[in-house]
Amino acid sequence: MNFPVTTFYASLLGLIFVFLSARVSFNRRRAKVSLGLGEDAGLERANRAQGNFIEYVPIALILLLLLEQEVSQMWLLHTLGAALLGGRLMHAWGLARRYSVNMFRTWGTVITWLMIMATALLNLWHSI
Repeated sequence: MNFPVTTFYASLLGLIFVFLSARVSFNRRRAKVSLGLGEDAGLERANRAQGNFIEYVPIALILLLLLEQEVSQMWLLHTLGAALLGGRLMHAWGLARRYSVNMFRTWGTVITWLMIMATALLNLWHSI
């Protein structure tokens, strides 16, 4: 089977993951911390941006892939994929800032949650 929409967004999200991982490595070298976070706030922010990405993206992509098997409305799949991509970019950008709570981080989280909820509910609807 062919899943062009999920493949497209998974590929873009994979590139973002490599970027977030490189930021963690860069901050580890800068802070001279090989394991853990030390007391470095920049390393902690980079680590959480990567960790949060890892926590949300896999389930969202699985749900998108399952939905792509069931529906043919490309606009719907692209809307959900773009929401995930945008939400994760906003969250990572917001978490990289020096202050922890800001609109990018908040809206990135909300958009990601809405994408996962919508995709899960649509999958449930199609499974019944």
